[in-house]
Amino acid sequence: MKQTKKKGEFDLNTFLTKKAEGRALGKYAANRTIYSQGDLAVSVFYIIKGKVKLRVTSEEGREAVVAILGSDDFFGEGCMDREALRLSTATALTDCTIMKISKAEFSREIQTEKGFSEFFISHLLIRSGQIQADLVDQLFNSSERRLARTLLLLANFGKDSGPEPVLAKISQETLAEMIGTTRSRVNHFMNKFRRLGFIDYNGHIEVHRSLLNMVLHEKPEIKDRAI
Repeated sequence: MKQTKKKGEFDLNTFLTKKAEGRALGKYAANRTIYSQGDLAVSVFYIIKGKVKLRVTSEEGREAVVAILGSDDFFGEGCMDREALRLSTATALTDCTIMKISKAEFSREIQTEKGFSEFFISHLLIRSGQIQADLVDQLFNSSERRLARTLLLLANFGKDSGPEPVLAKISQETLAEMIGTTRSRVNHFMNKFRRLGFIDYNGHIEVHRSLLNMVLHEKPEIKDRAI
């Protein structure tokens, strides 16, 4: 999102962080709940700094992490498409700075600010592609490969902003929920990745580019579906 503003050019950074009616800039400490599943959906959120976890809980009490989002990501945008209640719980994974924009203000800006409208459409297309890739990953890739891909996504490999190889503290339980396997399997693969030099793992996770090379050159498998 970082850009050099020319005279008369739409300044996205200024636009998304400015204070105005219908907006509220907030700071959230790690582990703080931003909204809960079932809450009224009346605002869209934009992450200026930090990472946010989206988690869903079934009627039987089973939980799954559906996304880990970072700087420049929107969440809660379902309210713009007739979503009356939140379908997930959003929690600050790290200390976060987040802009909360009311549904009315968000709608007004989309209709009146062409630059913002184009940026938001781009966000929706990227998110749609990500959801499709996640589905393919769950259906056809081994749990080991799913974990490798998740670590690379968390480290921003492939993003315009460039990789952030040192990840914020994230538990093995959260990683297991994200890829649909058990903590013991995650622990096994994390130790394997460290042994092979793909990551450093000692209190925090440092992801090396060699992990990306492994994912790109390894052929997808349909085995190893144990959970």
